[in-house]
Amino acid sequence: MTKAEKVEFVINTLQKLYPEIPIPLDHKDPYTLLVAVLMSAQSTDVRVNQITPLLFARADNPYDMIKLSVDEIREIIKPVGLSPMKSKGIHGLSQILVDKYDGEVPQDISLLEELPAVGHKTASVVVSQAFGIPAFPVDTHIHRLMYRWGFSNGKNVVQTERDAKRLFPEEIWNDLHLQIIWYGRQYSPARGWNLDQDIITKTIGRKSVLKEYLKSKKPR
Repeated sequence: MTKAEKVEFVINTLQKLYPEIPIPLDHKDPYTLLVAVLMSAQSTDVRVNQITPLLFARADNPYDMIKLSVDEIREIIKPVGLSPMKSKGIHGLSQILVDKYDGEVPQDISLLEELPAVGHKTASVVVSQAFGIPAFPVDTHIHRLMYRWGFSNGKNVVQTERDAKRLFPEEIWNDLHLQIIWYGRQYSPARGWNLDQDIITKTIGRKSVLKEYLKSKKPR
């Protein structure tokens, strides 16, 4: 297969598997999505979805959030981990949204990246999922699969994002990055990986990755 054929195979396979694409993090508007994505760093979406209802019951907008102290926010979100940094970030960005943006979340990646505790990936998820602006947020699943599929060299997420944007049509970025995440979780995880269930990697995978996998499965 040529690289173009491999790209086409990935797009078609993911479209068949995930014609409807659920959003992993529960939210009701751009602000609650922003907070949820910030909280998801080094945590699971399942855990975040358990904790955000408790936080949003107290404050689901920046005006109410800044009425809480950083310590109060930290106490609520402690189970998701990294709560000291995340609680400061949530309070700090809420204050800026109130002071600078009339409580609204900006739709520009560079403006979002200026907010406390908001990195490029978080900003990309928000513009993509809240505003429908084409972006390609790269998480650990996408980074892993782009390498396994031979689409990127796996050096860093910046390079992986650049390669993904070059290979895949812009109009499908927003759906595709979610489809790859769901596929990675379901069929091509980092641990407990079963190549027989991973049709994409089995069909187009990087030769060295397939060789390494088969070697690891040989009886010793």
